[in-house]
Amino acid sequence: MRERKPDRRKRNVLNERGVTRVDWKDTELLRTFISDRGKIRARRVTGLTPQQQKQVAAAIKNAREMALLPYPAARKG
Repeated sequence: MRERKPDRRKRNVLNERGVTRVDWKDTELLRTFISDRGKIRARRVTGLTPQQQKQVAAAIKNAREMALLPYPAARKG
């Protein structure tokens, strides 16, 4: 059985940039939390706290409503 490497903490982008409140108009920052298909990245991927993740998700949804960010791409199936 292989041994697992110890988990490395994800770096918190918001703390690094000194952001205390996420603004829906800051599309450059919000794009770092969206996948190439337009989906919101999970908290375990982004390394955010639960409160920050809620702020980011709400800001992304507002920005989508204002047509600043894309909605998730529809899957062809």
